[in-house]
Amino acid sequence: MKYTLDQGKQLIDIARKSIEFYFKGKELDTNLFKEKKGSFVTVYVKEELRGCIGLVLPYENLGKVIIDMARQAAFHDSRFKKITEKELKDLTIEISVLTVPDLLEVRPERYKEKIKIGKDGLIVGCQGFSGLLLPQVAKEHNWDSEEFLKQTCIKAGLLENTWKEKKCEVYTFQAQVFKERPDRTVIEE
Repeated sequence: MKYTLDQGKQLIDIARKSIEFYFKGKELDTNLFKEKKGSFVTVYVKEELRGCIGLVLPYENLGKVIIDMARQAAFHDSRFKKITEKELKDLTIEISVLTVPDLLEVRPERYKEKIKIGKDGLIVGCQGFSGLLLPQVAKEHNWDSEEFLKQTCIKAGLLENTWKEKKCEVYTFQAQVFKERPDRTVIEE
């Protein structure tokens, strides 16, 4: 299902309210977006990355996933300090709604030709480790498909060329991305 820009604005509004309600000690609930979808929520303060957490395969409806992942990204991404209440005025949010991942069922040397930069996100799984990078990451860093594979391995805690091993699995997925600008307008990327 493809979402409209108005629906994207609603998703960002749900994420923002979830974070704001945290400071009030309240829970947010929504009856919107009942379909089960994976999603990532990315939070920025003054356009600086401050958290990115998500689920590839949903356990709940998309509205609930957005509520939970917004709080996780804002307050529990161990790579960054927690968002403070004072920072809410400078907070911007990005929502990535994911498709179900597809296993690349080709030999590793053919992965590079199957990956579409700017369209595909990657998951590399091997030896009990896994890493995921959203489609927009490769585009933002001007990576080619080989560098994208290497960086996804590194994200998984693996050596950069582990993707070449036959025992590893590589999945692609796509994301519909809604991004809030500093003036709080929402765009689809």
